[in-house]
Amino acid sequence: MSKTVIESPADLYDLVGKTLGPSPSMEITQARIDQFAEATGDHQWIHVDPDMAAKGPFGATIAHGYLTMSLAAKFMPEIIEVKGISMGVNYGTEKTRFPSPVRVGSKLSATGTVLSVEEAKGGIKMVFQIVIQAEGAEKPACIVESISVYFP
Repeated sequence: MSKTVIESPADLYDLVGKTLGPSPSMEITQARIDQFAEATGDHQWIHVDPDMAAKGPFGATIAHGYLTMSLAAKFMPEIIEVKGISMGVNYGTEKTRFPSPVRVGSKLSATGTVLSVEEAKGGIKMVFQIVIQAEGAEKPACIVESISVYFP
């Protein structure tokens, strides 16, 4: 587990094409899944009914795809820290995919690759591909291109 710390947004240019991380791992609990279901109103049985889900296609409840994707906000600062900024803004995402389900009890971690860096509206815009992986899984749980703008 390693976090890359850079001193200014201009240093992001040196990281283009580099994969950083991994982040520390975290366990996906049923309590977290239930909290996400409550927050979003998505109470589908595959997420919130352990008895029914045990008989389903995954043998247990699984995390919502959007719950898994939202963890990019947790993992990203564990992978990279940009100093020398007045603020960083989440500009959005691109190309989100969910190649593999996340079963309850899974341990997730992430790596990130700096795909591009460019000047944007007085700041530096970075596209950062975050790959969230469940321990022991063949395919990633989520791949998302997160776009951030850092203002010096």
